[in-house]
Amino acid sequence: MKKRVLLLCTSNSCRSQMAEGVTNHFFGDKLEAFSAGSQASYVHPLAIEVMKEIDIDISDHRSKNLSEFNGQKFDYVITLCGSANKTCLLYFGGTKKYISDLTIRQKPLEAKKKSYRN
Repeated sequence: MKKRVLLLCTSNSCRSQMAEGVTNHFFGDKLEAFSAGSQASYVHPLAIEVMKEIDIDISDHRSKNLSEFNGQKFDYVITLCGSANKTCLLYFGGTKKYISDLTIRQKPLEAKKKSYRN
């Protein structure tokens, strides 16, 4: 049985969407990844663009609020930014881990693309 992973980021627009795509693409035989945010917004076009560069299509993804997963169980719940770590203090559906904040908002376009690629 596949392990279920929930990836959280504030807006569910970049990091968590990309992590969901990468996880399902490379580890889909062992893991089933989902992503959500404390404030759903949209999937950022740069996230879609740089994922296409590595042949992973997330263009059909949509931004989801954490509440969409209420009552579901996860083996791992991973926050991908400090804000989501603070906002989603406790999630009863799984084991929570924190990954450092990867903020890229204030960078020029090419620097942002580089950040998305890394």
